[in-house]
Amino acid sequence: MTIRLLIVDDHPIVRDGLRAVFEGDPDFEVAGEAGDGAEGVSRARALGVDVVLMDLRMPRMGGVEAIRRLRELAPEIRVLVLTTFDSDADVLPAVEAGATGYLLKDAPRDELVRAVHAAHQGQAVLAPTVAQKLLGRMREPTPSPSETLTDRELEILRLVAAGTTNKEAAKRLFISEATVKTHLLHLYAKLGVRDRAAAVAEAYKKQLLS
Repeated sequence: MTIRLLIVDDHPIVRDGLRAVFEGDPDFEVAGEAGDGAEGVSRARALGVDVVLMDLRMPRMGGVEAIRRLRELAPEIRVLVLTTFDSDADVLPAVEAGATGYLLKDAPRDELVRAVHAAHQGQAVLAPTVAQKLLGRMREPTPSPSETLTDRELEILRLVAAGTTNKEAAKRLFISEATVKTHLLHLYAKLGVRDRAAAVAEAYKKQLLS
């Protein structure tokens, strides 16, 4: 069975190099290319590809956002990140967004081919440095939400629970309404919720509010 590939990278020379790796191999068919994440998402779906080789840092839409969109719109498509970056700030968001694998661009040809085969079968493929970072992160104790919420966020959470509007909260705390909204967005993200009511319910559940 031929594995259909899409190459997503903003550098034409990189796309040419990757195309050369796979085009001579009967196991693969390079169905197309894209120069940024947004184009990558639409082309991946239109071309019905099996595996996307995804760069991370690109104009218009980066790789992490593209992986997230593909996860929502076409979960059957596997995404193998192929980038020059292996910092925590790059690795963790990409893996959390749903990347099947994460390789660095200096990977040997054979390793890359094996990785695409494995990704196609749904197996996680990680460059050694990336695997070490993820293991290190897993060994760290997870802070409880109360430890990750700032004092200001807790203050706003209490005001929200008391039924205070953003405008009233801003007045009481001597900050702008925009700042209150920013704190609320951070709160929602940390509690894993989308609105005020859910934030209050979650806070009671986690005993952040008495």
